[in-house]
Amino acid sequence: MKLAPIVLFTYNRPWHTRQTIDALLKNELSSESEFFIYSDAPKNDTAIDSVKQVRAFIKTIDGFKKITIVEREKNWGLANSIIDGVTKIVNEYGKIIVLEDDLVIAPCFLKFMNEALEYYINDKKVMQISGHMFDVNITAATDAVLLPFTTSWGWATWKRAWEAFNPSMSSGYAKLKNDKALQTNFNLQGAYNYFDMLKLQAKGKIDSWAIRWYLSVFTLDGLTLYPVQSLIKNIGFDGSGTHCKSSSSYHYSKRLHSFSVPNINFPDISLNRDAYSQIIQYLNSQRSFKAKLRAVFSGLKG
Repeated sequence: MKLAPIVLFTYNRPWHTRQTIDALLKNELSSESEFFIYSDAPKNDTAIDSVKQVRAFIKTIDGFKKITIVEREKNWGLANSIIDGVTKIVNEYGKIIVLEDDLVIAPCFLKFMNEALEYYINDKKVMQISGHMFDVNITAATDAVLLPFTTSWGWATWKRAWEAFNPSMSSGYAKLKNDKALQTNFNLQGAYNYFDMLKLQAKGKIDSWAIRWYLSVFTLDGLTLYPVQSLIKNIGFDGSGTHCKSSSSYHYSKRLHSFSVPNINFPDISLNRDAYSQIIQYLNSQRSFKAKLRAVFSGLKG
C-alpha cells in the first residue's frame, strides 16, 4: 500500500503546532510518509512574531520520509490556502491526508486513514475519511460508520472526490435555496443550520472552504467514513485562534481511540442510520458545540 501524503496547514500558533507534530510523530507510519507543511503569512503586524516562531519551529522537524515546507509570501487566509494546497497535492498523489495546526491525533490515526483510503479507493459514494467523531457512544458492528456529512477536523480524500469540489457553489446552492426538504437534510434534520452558513458564504460575509466542500459532497449524495471513537482532539478552542473564543466545555481530555486489532473492520457502503440519529440527538443537546462548528466551518481561525 502506497501511503498518502500528509498536509499540515499552519498559521500563528507555535504551541499548538508543536502538539500536532508531536502527536503525528507517535504514529508508526509517519517515518514512511511524505509531509507537506503550508505556512500562511501574517495578515497584520500583531501576527508577525508568532508566524516567525512557527516557521522557525517547522524547519527543525524531522522523522518523516520527506518534508516540504511552503511559506506563503502573502496572507492567503485559511480557505484559500487549503483549497490551493489540497488541490495541488491531491492532483499529484491521487490521495491526501489533511490536518490543521490545532489537532492532536491518536497513534493509530495514519493507519486508519491510509487503510480506509485503500479500502474505499474505487467506491465513488465514499468521498471523505474523517478522523473525528463526536462525543457519542456509537454502537456498531464495525470500527467505523458512514454518515452523510463532511468534517474539517482531520480528514482524507481522493483526487476523484476532490474533483467534485465546487468552490463557486454554482449549482448546489441554487438547488438548496429552492427546496426546503433538501435544506432540512443539509441541516442534519434541523440539528444544525448549515444552510445559513451557505447564505453567508454566498453573500461574501464568510470565507469557508469547509461549508463549500460539504455542499459539493451533499449534492452528489456522498458519504464520509467516521471512526466509532474519535482519533482527533481539537485543542484550538482556547482563545488562541483569530475568532475562536476560549471555552472549557469541549472535551479536550477525551481519550483518543486506539484500535486493539491488527485489521480494521470497515462497513459496507450504506448510511448508518442509527449512528446518524445518535449524532443528531447529540448536536441538538450541545449549543456550545454548535457554536464551535460554526467557527470552524466559517473559516474564522485566521
